[in-house]
Amino acid sequence: MDRREDVVVVGAGVVGLASALALIEAGRRVTVIDAGRVGGGSSHGNCGTITPSHAPPLAAPGMVATALRMMLTPDAPLYVRPRLDPVLWRWMWRFAGRCNLRDWESSARAKSQLLNDSRLRLQDWIARYGLDCGFSESGEDYVFRSDRKFEEDQREIPLLRELGIAVEVIDGARFEAMEPAVKPGVAGAIRFSGDAVLRPDRYVTELARTVRERGGVVVEHAALDSLASNRDGVTLRVAGEVVQADQVVLALGAWSPRLAGAVGLPWLRSVMQPGKGYSVTYSLPSLVPRRPLILRERSVCVTTWDDSRGYGGFRLGSTMEFSGFDVSLNERRLGALERGAAEYLHQPVGPEVRERWYGWRPMSCDDIPIIGRAPGHDRLWLATGHGMMGVGMSTGTGQLVADLMTGHAPAVDPAPYRPDRFA
Repeated sequence: MDRREDVVVVGAGVVGLASALALIEAGRRVTVIDAGRVGGGSSHGNCGTITPSHAPPLAAPGMVATALRMMLTPDAPLYVRPRLDPVLWRWMWRFAGRCNLRDWESSARAKSQLLNDSRLRLQDWIARYGLDCGFSESGEDYVFRSDRKFEEDQREIPLLRELGIAVEVIDGARFEAMEPAVKPGVAGAIRFSGDAVLRPDRYVTELARTVRERGGVVVEHAALDSLASNRDGVTLRVAGEVVQADQVVLALGAWSPRLAGAVGLPWLRSVMQPGKGYSVTYSLPSLVPRRPLILRERSVCVTTWDDSRGYGGFRLGSTMEFSGFDVSLNERRLGALERGAAEYLHQPVGPEVRERWYGWRPMSCDDIPIIGRAPGHDRLWLATGHGMMGVGMSTGTGQLVADLMTGHAPAVDPAPYRPDRFA
């Protein structure tokens, strides 16, 4: 890294690597740097579902009251650890301001166009680059044991269908006959046949391989200390060394607010928070669901990967915890995943625990990604704030970044993701 770079992408997670690949395909020379290892953040242990169905944002009508109730329950699906943190409470105030029907629909439409574009583009990339990541056009089922919750979630169906999402409502008895893995007592299910699944850590590894094969450079354990940009380029201090670049893409994920001062974008601190998620991965039980499931009342995601390629497994994941950059592996919240699964599944865990994991998701206060040129910086670009949708939005984000940086007409309208909506 002792020469001037064309494009430096900071962050070797799923969004950074997808952006790097799209830029290489657009003719740019790209170097990716990361303070840790490839895919070491939230790209690693999530459930790997590709879900255009998840367009409705977390900031929904009634969510403020729900969050306040859950603050009293440390193992609740959504948990805000009570503490004196002015930055968090400013973020929460902005988030609360979005919990109305108008903003909920606006955010859903913004997320939907990127999720839909990414879903189709991902399938193309997997075929074109031979990405060996366990991809399957599986669909996904929301499963309900409560009639009230089943009816409540059906209120979103008209908007989802308007957004092009295939939705099927299945009554409880029929679903139990279709899915032997679930226990009796299902109130109903909602099926999204257009959703898919992959093994996320394999996907990130394969993106890194493809970037390198096409001439990109990926440098691990190279922490960004600071950067300064001007009309002529960007000067980065990386692991104590000076690197010059023509342009820089910041794909820092949940670390964006922590590095906001170092990269000259202090406003990022007030518009993003790390949302901590958990997962447990097991060897395969003898009876597993036929497709990914969301156990709705407990907000537990269940995914299965075939072991024939040597990277299969059975994973329980989800939860959202706002506790800052807390590094503890909360046993109570991990246990909540298993307890939730036990309410729905005959075999809720596998015979062997392979990994217990947590990771921080980059949550923007409007639950819409932040993609585009950084305000006040000609050569600095942002690709962050994807919340729980980083894997599912990765290919569309990468292509959008490449289109904006090279002056091509973007495949999706970039306006909803513009960083200057905050600055």
